[in-house]
Amino acid sequence: MSGQLKEVRNRIKSVTSTQQITKAMKMVSAAKLRRAQDAIIQMRPYAVKLQEMLSNIVSSSSSDTDIKLADEREAEKVLLIPITSDRGLCGAYNINVIKLTRQVIKDKYASQQAKGNVSILPIGKKGFEYFQRYGFKVIDQYWSIFSDLSFDNVRNAAVYAQKAFINKEFDSVEIVYSQFRNAGTQVFVSEPYLPIPKVEKKAGSKNIDFIFEPSKTILIDELMPKILNTQLFKAVLDSNASAEGARMTAMDKATENANEMLRSLKISYNRARQAAITTELTEIVSGAAALQG
Repeated sequence: MSGQLKEVRNRIKSVTSTQQITKAMKMVSAAKLRRAQDAIIQMRPYAVKLQEMLSNIVSSSSSDTDIKLADEREAEKVLLIPITSDRGLCGAYNINVIKLTRQVIKDKYASQQAKGNVSILPIGKKGFEYFQRYGFKVIDQYWSIFSDLSFDNVRNAAVYAQKAFINKEFDSVEIVYSQFRNAGTQVFVSEPYLPIPKVEKKAGSKNIDFIFEPSKTILIDELMPKILNTQLFKAVLDSNASAEGARMTAMDKATENANEMLRSLKISYNRARQAAITTELTEIVSGAAALQG
């Protein structure tokens, strides 16, 4: 009986230690989430408006306008940019990004994958490790962006994708990431990055007429790369906030589970202790009765 009590005590001690760790990690994730949430909330309206403007400019441009980044061609060579986290302990966040990436390949680029024409440019250590382990064609230059998250580092990855598209190394580029809604909700999406998607005109809608100053060509050459850099940076900030929200939620659930386990273990411990006390009392009473007899 004493061995059983000792085992339960050790388990209680172990679960209590784990609970302290999960509480601390929850607090750390909550602090990081606040900063990440503020960053994406401030960034999103600006980035979305820029993207709308870019799509409208491309859609309203005449066919003789040479916009290399909007050049639509058959997608023989494809680049996917999945954005995961550098760390785990965030529930199913990382695996959901990976699953969506594989689903996009299966649904849209199965023939290209069979020919070895699908490349992966992972951002985040978890995605890099997964796609490298399973034999995908991986571009391993930008996966460590989250170790020093800044616009300049993200821009390097965006510039690489743009140059590769212009040089016809890739015919299509897509971003797979998670849009941040709140700490408990992430929306996993795949968005076209290159060629720049055009806005579908609604029936009866009027064409948007822009006045360009300076010339349209100069604006396109200067503005398009900057907007595309901003679009990828927004996706990275969205993913960063989503990962911290998922991690905070996972640690909160782990803490609750530890509470439930502690409650169950304490009940088991009390029952075992009562049984041990009852056994000892029975032995004492039996011994006293034997002496009297």
